[in-house]
Amino acid sequence: MNLSSLGFFRSLRKDNHQFAVVGLGRFGRAVCATLHKLGYEVLGTDVDEKRVSDALTDQIVGHALQLDSTEPAALKEAGIFEFDTVIVAIGNYIQESIITTLNMKEGGVPHVVAKASSEVHQKLLLRVGADHVVFPEFEAGCSLARSLTKPSILERFDLDPDHSIVELIVPDEFHGKTISELQLRNRYGLNLLAVSHDGKFQINPYPTQRLERGSAIVVIGCNKDINRLPI
Repeated sequence: MNLSSLGFFRSLRKDNHQFAVVGLGRFGRAVCATLHKLGYEVLGTDVDEKRVSDALTDQIVGHALQLDSTEPAALKEAGIFEFDTVIVAIGNYIQESIITTLNMKEGGVPHVVAKASSEVHQKLLLRVGADHVVFPEFEAGCSLARSLTKPSILERFDLDPDHSIVELIVPDEFHGKTISELQLRNRYGLNLLAVSHDGKFQINPYPTQRLERGSAIVVIGCNKDINRLPI
């Protein structure tokens, strides 16, 4: 997620406690299970009766219905158009995904999140009105490639194509040195946000704090500067 998503997430209602998820494959189930665990009311739908039954049996949703999401009448009868946020988790069936997304927007759903399986699919979803598109395979691939080439970077949050916040293991070269001695801003153009200590992060650590091998730090800055770190 980056700044291009900011407008969408700012528009979400903070008091919304109901979500509908269309498509109960692996991605849809993960969304349902997480929302349900967080205490939100979740309605799951799928054209496959077994997937609907499994979702209810596994208790990852509050309610589940079998329906064809390409049929506007079925969606209206099920009350899907009354939800503030609907996640279209149909990835492998592009036509059904696009038609479902279009149905949601034409039915008046304010916030529609759709899963894409390719860049072309992503463009088509945006064209028919999806408010936010996720591309899990692409994002997972990028994350894996980064992990393989930069194993010291534990987490990365992309602010935009050129800037990120990253959590990384303290490099051996930094072991035993204070934050002041490292001069991260002068040497690398980076700002240190937090340092791990006893399993927790200390935000805005003191300049006199020494870094230890095996702990982690969080920095913010330009990607090309982050890549210059001895990791």
